[in-house]
Amino acid sequence: MAKVCYSCGKGPAFGQSRSHSMVATKRRFNPNLQKVRILDDGTPRRKNVCTRCLKAGKVTKAA
Repeated sequence: MAKVCYSCGKGPAFGQSRSHSMVATKRRFNPNLQKVRILDDGTPRRKNVCTRCLKAGKVTKAA
């Protein structure tokens, strides 16, 4: 499953974890995706949508 938002296309961001001794190890910041039923061209479908798009009302949830 691709960790990408259906509405805005937001995906994982990459960075580094820093320990107390400032040693850098690679890490990834995943978007907060929820699998919800939305209306896609008038038909309800299950898609991965980030919580920002849900809160902003960018997608319409199916009943």
